[in-house]
Amino acid sequence: MMRLVSMLFVPGDRPERMEKALGSGADALILDLEDSVSAAHKDMAREAIAQFLDRARTTVKLFVRINPLQGDMAQDDLAAVMPHKPDGICLPKAEGLASIRELEALIGDADCAVFPLVTETPLAMFRLGEYAGASPRICGLTWGAEDLPAAIGATRARNEDGTFTPPLELARSMTLFAAHAAGVEAIETISPDFKDLDALRRYAERAAADGFTGMMAIHPAQVPVINAAFTPSPEVVAHAQAIVDAFAASPDAGVLSIDGQMIDAPHLKQAQRTLARAGL
Repeated sequence: MMRLVSMLFVPGDRPERMEKALGSGADALILDLEDSVSAAHKDMAREAIAQFLDRARTTVKLFVRINPLQGDMAQDDLAAVMPHKPDGICLPKAEGLASIRELEALIGDADCAVFPLVTETPLAMFRLGEYAGASPRICGLTWGAEDLPAAIGATRARNEDGTFTPPLELARSMTLFAAHAAGVEAIETISPDFKDLDALRRYAERAAADGFTGMMAIHPAQVPVINAAFTPSPEVVAHAQAIVDAFAASPDAGVLSIDGQMIDAPHLKQAQRTLARAGL
């Protein structure tokens, strides 16, 4: 499975930013054709992204966020970029299985991952369970805190302390569960204040603690903070390794004691996930 910890949005009409973003440390770039590009600049952005995709590839995966299937621009986006073999397509306003099927029909047999934004319309909230088994191309699920409030007439997405309002917190949690049900990466949404790195660190650490496996960024300065938050510390890795080793030494044991704590099967599963995130 594609490893996605930090995914950096880059406006598709800014070639200089795309080039610079390759050195940000992000696992993937999302070259944007949607919200960050005005209607007047769509064609220019398509051409710039196509040229960027033709450059010599690095280990950084290159995704393209197309415009929604609900409009009339997605097919033009795909016609412009698919011949240049993006690593993945980021699909906004995805609404479950039907959206995945429609996108796959448009991209054909191309070797291309699919990364849906799954909570941007009210209908999408009722389709979150459909991603499990929908397609082996799905590499992760993420959510957004901007389009859904506008769609339901909410006047805000966040409380004064920065936490999400209950409807948005529900969308966040359901995305997390849907991603794990589908066995793909659970990617946290952006932190819009790219200058407040302390707030970002707290936000990213909370996301990692909640079970998200990665996070999107909108500025290169955010990437190192996100990578650090989702990388297990040496102490956490050592503890996870001790759990795995203990069960390997006693494979028939249901419960073990490690450092004075009772450890059972869920702890083993979590330890194995920790080691996988650490690349061990």
